[in-house]
Amino acid sequence: MPESTIRPLTAADLPAVLAIEARAHSFPWTPGIFEDALKTGYYMVVMEQGDSLIGYGVVQVILDEGHLLNITIDPQRHGKGLGRQLLHHLLDYARTHTDTLFLEVRPSNTPAIALYQSEGFNEVGLRRNYYPAVGGGREDALLMAMAF
Repeated sequence: MPESTIRPLTAADLPAVLAIEARAHSFPWTPGIFEDALKTGYYMVVMEQGDSLIGYGVVQVILDEGHLLNITIDPQRHGKGLGRQLLHHLLDYARTHTDTLFLEVRPSNTPAIALYQSEGFNEVGLRRNYYPAVGGGREDALLMAMAF
């Protein structure tokens, strides 16, 4: 398996990012959300193996707080430690630009929760009815944070 590299996300990456987003999420981000984040200057990176884009991450920083808005690995590549590798890169960035990094995660996303907890995130709150749910209705979000 080729080594993974992480580099800044560019507009040219958006078709591949959107394809992964659609495969990975029941309610994917729209092209406009990614385009706005790019224009606004959020910290956005892609992960590649060889010529293949396999994941991406988005961090927003406002004053001394960071927010991990999106971290996604292509579902075909799950279970290989790539999400942890990408999270480490995003945490390194956050440590130098923020005092605290926040994120929301679906309670049903137990693999992500386990990853975040193993890296030092703590549950700090609950956002009721935050996410749309498959079949209608809404799903809560766990609010997690890591202080640096």
